Amino acid sequence: MKKNILVVDDSALMRRIMCDIINTVSDYQATDYCRDGLEAYEKLKTKNYDGVVLDINMPRMNGLELLERLRKEHIQANVVVVSTINSADVTILAIERGAIDFIQKPTNVIEAKGEEFKSNLISVLNALFDSKAGRKPGRPSGKPRVTGGNVRERKKTTAGNKLVALACSTGGPKALQRVIPYLPKNLDAPVVLVQHMPAGFTKSMADRLNELSTVTVTEAVDREPVEKGHVYIAPGGRHMEVVRGTDGVHRISLNDMPPIGGLRPCANVMYESLAKAGYDEIVCVVLTGMGGDGTNGIRTLSKSRQVHVIAEDEASCVVYGMPRAVAEAGLVDEVVSLADVAKTITKNVGVK
Repeated sequence: MKKNILVVDDSALMRRIMCDIINTVSDYQATDYCRDGLEAYEKLKTKNYDGVVLDINMPRMNGLELLERLRKEHIQANVVVVSTINSADVTILAIERGAIDFIQKPTNVIEAKGEEFKSNLISVLNALFDSKAGRKPGRPSGKPRVTGGNVRERKKTTAGNKLVALACSTGGPKALQRVIPYLPKNLDAPVVLVQHMPAGFTKSMADRLNELSTVTVTEAVDREPVEKGHVYIAPGGRHMEVVRGTDGVHRISLNDMPPIGGLRPCANVMYESLAKAGYDEIVCVVLTGMGGDGTNGIRTLSKSRQVHVIAEDEASCVVYGMPRAVAEAGLVDEVVSLADVAKTITKNVGVK
C-alpha cells in the first residue's frame, strides 16, 4: 500500500513541484495538499497521513502554529519541515514542537525543479518510512536491541584526559535537545559534534542548545582551542577535525574538502582526525541517523586510540541507521536509550 502524504505550502507552484516529486516514487502518493496550516489542521483532525511535508511561512496559520496546535491536541503526525535559511531559528523551534526533520527550501524555480531538492525530499521521506514505518518518534517499537548482539566487553578506562565525539543525522536536532542540556556544566571533557545539516542551520541549532544548557554550546570556529565543558558543533557545509599543535593544545580545524558520500560535515572525518590526538580515551557517541557515517571513522580510530562507544538503541531512534551500522561492525560498548545518553556520557568522562 502506498504511503499517503499531505503537502502544505501557500505557493501553488511549490505544492505542485513537491507533489510531482513525491509521486515519482512508486510507494508514495501525494494524497492531499493544503494552502496553509489552518486547512492542514482541519484535515489532520479527521484523516490519517503517513507523512506531512510542511512549509513554515504561510497565511492564517503558519507551520509553527500548526505544530503547536497538533501537540496541544495530541494529534499525531510525522512532519518534515521545508524551510529557508532565513527561517533557520524557526526551523529549530519547529523541531522542538514535533517536526521530525527538515529539508532546505529552494530559493527559485530552477532549484526547486533540480535534482538536489528532489533527492533531499525523497531521502528524508525514505528515512522516515524505512526506519519507523511512519510511527511517531520516541514511541517504542519493541525491546531495545543491537542487531547481531555485537556489544564489546572490555576493561573500562576510569581516569585520564578524555574527549567526547558525537555524531547524528536524521532526527538528530531533536535528539540533541534530550542530550546536550542534560550534560553537567563541569563535564570533565570537551565535546565535538557532527550533525548532518546544511550551512546556515547549525548556528541556530548551537545557539538554541546553548540557551537550554549549562555547558557552553557554539558552532565551531577554525583554530579555536578545545576546552572541557564546551560543545563544538561542526558548521554545516564544512568538515571538522581536531588537531593537536606542537604546543600540545588541541584545536578545531575546519576545511572545505569535497563531501564524502554526499556529506559535509562528515563524522568519519572527525573520528579519523582523532587518531593523532593526545587524549587517553575518546568516548564516541552515535545517535539517530540515516546511513552509516561514523562507523569507518570509529573503526580507524579504535586501531590507534582507546575508545568507548555508546550507541542509541533502536526503540528511541527516529532512524536506526547510524547506530545500527556501528553496532553491526562490533564496535559498540554500550547501547542506551536516548533518555540515558547524557548520564552515560557523564559516567564515562566524569566531572571536574
